[in-house]
Amino acid sequence: MSTNKTTITAEPGKQEVTITREFEAPRELVFKAFTDAEMYVQWLGPTNITMKLEKFEPRSGGSWRYIHTSTAGNAYGFHGVYHEVTAPERIIQTFEFEGLPEKGHVAMETAKFEALPGNRTRVTLHSVFQSVTDRDGMMQSGMEKGVNQGFEKLDELLQRERAK
Repeated sequence: MSTNKTTITAEPGKQEVTITREFEAPRELVFKAFTDAEMYVQWLGPTNITMKLEKFEPRSGGSWRYIHTSTAGNAYGFHGVYHEVTAPERIIQTFEFEGLPEKGHVAMETAKFEALPGNRTRVTLHSVFQSVTDRDGMMQSGMEKGVNQGFEKLDELLQRERAK
C-alpha cells in the first residue's frame, strides 16, 4: 500500500472540488490507467462495487458511460463526453450521475498529469459543478471514500504493471 495521500479540497460556498494525488509510476503509465478500458475498470470507484463500461471512447469528442453495481445489487449509472484528451498531459470531460431525479446536473472535470522526479506522477483533478448544492451533494454522496479506495486500487494496479 502506498504512503501517498489524497488531498480533497472543497471550499465552503464554492462550486468546485480539487483532488490531488501522487503515484509511484511514470506519467505515461498513469495516463494509460485513465484511458485504457482494461485498466480503468480495475481501479475506478469504491472497493464494494463492480464496474461495467458500456461506452468508452477516451479521445477528443468521444463519450463514456459506465455502471457501478454494489455488492447489494444496486446499480448506479454515470456518463459524459470527452472534450479534450491530450496524452499524457490532460483530460477534459463532463461527468453526470444518472440517479438524480432531474437531469442536467453536469460537472466539468479536468485531469492534469504532471511528471515528477524519480518516475513519479502528480494527478490533479479539478471539477466545477453547476451549483454549490450540486457540489455539496457530491461531497455528501461518499465521493471521498470512493476516491480514496479507487486510488488505493490504482496504486496496486500501477505496481503490478511496473513489475511486468
